[in-house]
Amino acid sequence: MAAYTTISKPTLHFNTKLYSGNGSSNAQTGVGFQPDFFWCKSRSNAENNTLIDAVRGVGNGLTSNSNAVQYSGTNFGSFDSDGFTWSGNLGSGNENGQNYVAWNWKAGGGQGSSNTDGSINTTYTSANATAGFSISQYTGTGSNATIGHGLGVAPKMIFTKQLGQSRDWGVYHIAAGNGRYMNLNANGGETNSSTHWQSTSPTNSVFSVGTSDQVNKSAGVYIAYCFAEVRGYSKIGYYQGNANADGPFIYTGFKPGLIIIKSLSTNHWMMRDSKRPGFNLNQYKLFADRDVAQNTDTSNKMDFLSNGFKCRETNTEQNGSGTYYAYYAVAEKALVDSTGKVPGTAV
Repeated sequence: MAAYTTISKPTLHFNTKLYSGNGSSNAQTGVGFQPDFFWCKSRSNAENNTLIDAVRGVGNGLTSNSNAVQYSGTNFGSFDSDGFTWSGNLGSGNENGQNYVAWNWKAGGGQGSSNTDGSINTTYTSANATAGFSISQYTGTGSNATIGHGLGVAPKMIFTKQLGQSRDWGVYHIAAGNGRYMNLNANGGETNSSTHWQSTSPTNSVFSVGTSDQVNKSAGVYIAYCFAEVRGYSKIGYYQGNANADGPFIYTGFKPGLIIIKSLSTNHWMMRDSKRPGFNLNQYKLFADRDVAQNTDTSNKMDFLSNGFKCRETNTEQNGSGTYYAYYAVAEKALVDSTGKVPGTAV
C-alpha cells in the first residue's frame, strides 16, 4: 500500500512536548512552531487535562475530563514562536516538581477571523487547511444550523464545548456516524441522536448542528475543534478488536506521534504518544476523560510503527473481542514525503 503526504515535516504542525513544572514562570521551547491549541496532562500526578487555545485566548482554560464551564486565570502566559510559557501555577499544568506532556497543534496562527460559510457566522475561525485542523467559536441559535470550519475538506472528528455552562463535551466521529454522538468527558458509548448533527455529515465547508443544547443552545457560546484527514499526516477511522496479544494492525501511512482511541461502547478515551516512553512496546497511557496520573499498564501495550500502530494485548480499552474502536492518529514522521522519498524508518 503506497503512502503519500503533502507534509514532509509533520512536527511543523503537531508536536508533543515533555516538560517539568516549576510553579512559576516556565518557558518551554522545542515545539518547532507557535501553537494555537495546547492540551496538557500531568504524567506524575492526578490533575485535570488542561486545554488552551488562541481563539478563546491564553487566559481561558477548559478541562476535557469535566463538563465544567470555561475558567479564567489559567496562569498560562503565552504561545511563543517555538513553544509556550507558563506565568505561574494554577494547579494543572505547571505544579512544581510534576512531570507533564503537552500536545500542540498549529491552526491558522492566532485568533483568526469570522467564517461566513454557515448559517451561523463564527465569531472567530483559525484554520490550518494544510494540516486539517481548525478552531471555531460560535454562538448558538437553538435552531438547526451550519457552522463554517475553514478546512476545505470535511472534518471526520469534531469536539464541541459550551463555554458558559456546565455541559458535556459533544463529539462527532465518522466511526459513530452523523446520527450518534459521544461525550469527551465521559466513558459512555455512542448515543443515538438526530438533534446533535441533524443526521447530516460535515461537508467541505460546514458542519451541521441541531437543536441539542450540547451543541447549539440559543445564545450559548461554543468552541469547536475540527480535525480532517490529510493523507500521510493524519488518519481518522475505526478498527475492530480481536482480544488477542497479536492484535489488529492499523495502517496510517505514517509513524504516529499521537493516537486517541475510544471504544464505541463503554470505555475511556485513551491517549498515547510516541515520546512516552519513546520506544516499543508502548504501555504508557493517559485519558482525555480522567484526571489520573500516567498509567503503565502491562496488559495494554501497543507498537508505534513507521506506517501505523498495532495492538499487542487484550485489554478492552483498545482490543476487546469484536469491539469497534474510533481513533484519531497524527504523524510524528512521514513514511513517504511529497517528493516520494522515505525520510525515516520504524522504531
